[in-house]
Amino acid sequence: MAELAVVSIRRAKMQKYLEDGNKNAQIVFDLLEDPNEFLSTVQIGISLIGVLTGALGGVTLAKPLAQYISFIPYAEPVSVAIVVIVTTYLTLVIGEIVPKVIALNDPERVSLKVAKSMVVLSKISKPVSFVLAKSSSFLLWLMRVENRNDDIVTEEEIKLMIEEGREDGTIEQEEEDIIKRVFKLDDQKVESIMTPRNEIIWIDLEDDRELNKVKIIESKRSIFPIASGELDDFIGVVQAKDILSAMFSGDEFDVHKIVKEPLVVSEHLETLELLKEFKENQGYVHMCLVVDEFGSVEGLITLNDLLEGIVGDIPGIDEEDEPKAIERDDGTWLIDGRYPIDRFKELFDFKDNLPDEEEDGYTTLAGFILSISGTIPDEEDKYECDRFIFEIVDIDGHQIDKVLVTDLGPQEPNEEGE
Repeated sequence: MAELAVVSIRRAKMQKYLEDGNKNAQIVFDLLEDPNEFLSTVQIGISLIGVLTGALGGVTLAKPLAQYISFIPYAEPVSVAIVVIVTTYLTLVIGEIVPKVIALNDPERVSLKVAKSMVVLSKISKPVSFVLAKSSSFLLWLMRVENRNDDIVTEEEIKLMIEEGREDGTIEQEEEDIIKRVFKLDDQKVESIMTPRNEIIWIDLEDDRELNKVKIIESKRSIFPIASGELDDFIGVVQAKDILSAMFSGDEFDVHKIVKEPLVVSEHLETLELLKEFKENQGYVHMCLVVDEFGSVEGLITLNDLLEGIVGDIPGIDEEDEPKAIERDDGTWLIDGRYPIDRFKELFDFKDNLPDEEEDGYTTLAGFILSISGTIPDEEDKYECDRFIFEIVDIDGHQIDKVLVTDLGPQEPNEEGE
């Protein structure tokens, strides 16, 4: 029981006991530091109990039992067999199975209770356990088996534990989705969540003031990049509330007085790093401009975009043109070309990578179509990939606007395993 309990503990939970002042928790950690010696000590105890049980059982029980059943032939061998069977049964049930089940059910509590006794037993059997530990280490060395004593929890293991928690009912589906999205942040580039350049609504200082006024009112957005002539020559960003405040103040309106400096990041920055940038640069407004290696603006990201990357879609009055996926009556899906490829995979519960997903780095459904086609497709063109059939429904200039997606369902392997 002791060895199974100690090696089965969750280190994080045992660390909590240690922080709460439980001195036995430190003993448990010390035992884990040298598992060879600890297991040797346990094995010595198990072997001694087995030998003593067999010897005493044969001496104290076999002979009286043989006399009691002396009326049957071969009474002595039969009595020995009965004693061995009963002893083995009791040893397995009481000495092995039941204690180990108890240890597995609550390894931390059992470990804390047996910790001191294991230390005492270790000191008593120190000479023998030392020889056994060194012998086992030598054999492992000969077999080129590394004696690893680390307990590294990987991202995949955490995801599996979360899935188990959801199946048990201790974790809600929404909690699981949020945690998985957080893990994705470290793998995503900012371009996967940005508003592309052709959809950015910005204020051009060279335009007529009335034109900019209409643009601000109709966009329903609260913050705008501001530039002169070209978006690449951006000056900063302005917030609608500052414009409104300046207009009501009665002073002469000067847009340069309300311009704020945005955060500017590379298109290759990871999304998690961008979140850190937002936190560390508290003087900036909650918007950043994404530029390429030549300094040209590629897109725009708000703090709300980052939040949606964690909690999912958040409806907003300024997002009427948000890319959508609509299921039709026949089971097919009409999906916008700008629909994020990560959300597409979540929609169809598709776990694998799509072709050249990492190599080409596409982030939208349209980008995926361009990757597999190698050219600008025409309307009614069809492409089949894995379990999906993609049909181009609408092309807006050179941009894929609408795609009809047919999901054939998970592909079952044939009998030959192909």
